[in-house]
This record gives sequence, structure tokens and C-alpha cells, in this order.
Amino acid sequence: MPEESKIILNDDQSLGTIQIAPRVLEIIAGYAASEVDGVSKMYSSFANSVGELLGRSGHRRGVKLTSDNDELSIDVDVFVEYGVSVPKVAAQIQKRIKQQVTLMTDLVVTEVNVHVKGIVAPQSEQQVDPDNLFGDDAEDDGGND
Repeated sequence: MPEESKIILNDDQSLGTIQIAPRVLEIIAGYAASEVDGVSKMYSSFANSVGELLGRSGHRRGVKLTSDNDELSIDVDVFVEYGVSVPKVAAQIQKRIKQQVTLMTDLVVTEVNVHVKGIVAPQSEQQVDPDNLFGDDAEDDGGND
């Protein structure tokens, strides 16, 4: 879908038209997906990462929107947390995106495709003993064993 194309939201155009940019729908879908329990982060391409460094919104990363006539299809790329049920999290993402896009725009979402790009393991806290920086458990007794 070209970036310049707009999606018209209102059928009754007696007062004028209401248009929405596809990037707005991508941001809505990105927020909705990232709020689902079990989603660690959204997938980001190199171009999206550079865009975020330049101050562009990072909430549309990992979201691709296609629109054909009245059919709206959304693809999302996510990383899930280790230990979650991938099918349950993916189903929750689909439900949440469809619900939020419909609620905020009155558009009909025909499909939400979830692509799990990876699993993120939990960060373990490492404690460093200031008296034993290199983790030597055995005391050096001068070679007398």
C-alpha cells in the first residue's frame, strides 16, 4: 500500500470526508499487540531502528497493513516471552488488534496474521561478589595441596 494513500472512514460525506493514513492504523495495531501479556517486543527492521533514532514513532514497527477495497489485512511480527503458550498469545494478539482497530476506526479487519520472529529468554540477575570478582571458589593456598 502506498504511503500517500488514505483510507476513507465515513460513508455519509455530506459534511466532507474523513480520511486516515495507513500509518495511523499501523500504530494502533502496534500498540494493541505490544500490550498483550506474553509479547516481549515487536520485531524491528534495520530501517525502523534508524527511523526511531531519528525521532520517528516506533509503534508501527513490526506491523504491515494491506487494504483491498473494504478488506483490511494486518501482519504483525513479534517476539514472545519464554514459557508462554505461543498459540494463546497469538490468538490474543489477533483479537486485541481486531478489537482496537474496529473500535477506533469502524473499519472491518478481515485478517490478522501473527508472525512470531523469536522467543526472548528472561534476564537473570547476576550478582557480583566484590571480594571474588573472577568467581574463584577455591582459595589460593600457595600450591600446598
